[in-house]
Amino acid sequence: MPEDRAQAPMTMHIGELAERTGMSLRSLRHWDEVGLVPPSGRTDGGFRLYTEADEARVRLLMRMKPLRFTLEEMAELARALDRSPADPLAALPVERADWFRRESRERRDRVERQLADADAVVALLGGGAGRSPGSTPSAAGS
Repeated sequence: MPEDRAQAPMTMHIGELAERTGMSLRSLRHWDEVGLVPPSGRTDGGFRLYTEADEARVRLLMRMKPLRFTLEEMAELARALDRSPADPLAALPVERADWFRRESRERRDRVERQLADADAVVALLGGGAGRSPGSTPSAAGS
């Protein structure tokens, strides 16, 4: 019997997944309802069971959130990743893949500008230089 257990993927309840990822229970339930992160299984009592692969998917989707993709767009990317883990955009039509590449870059640049603005406010308020270019801990120690 222990051999069977060793081969089975580790599972966790939604509360542990929430704790491990920093997501709220409400958000995880919503992501299940809309099909973004359905649980890999259920207990006999109907409780959601998640695997480490589910946790990795949640973390990937969390990385998309600052880029402000819609839930539908996030689901589209997640499905593409399921079909082609090494190159998710290869699973999409060329025009759609190009749109995701362009949007990702533009949105990332916007987040970077917002971070620079936030750093300026922190510095103005006497909270230090923040994370302005060249002020990383590794750069300071050089």
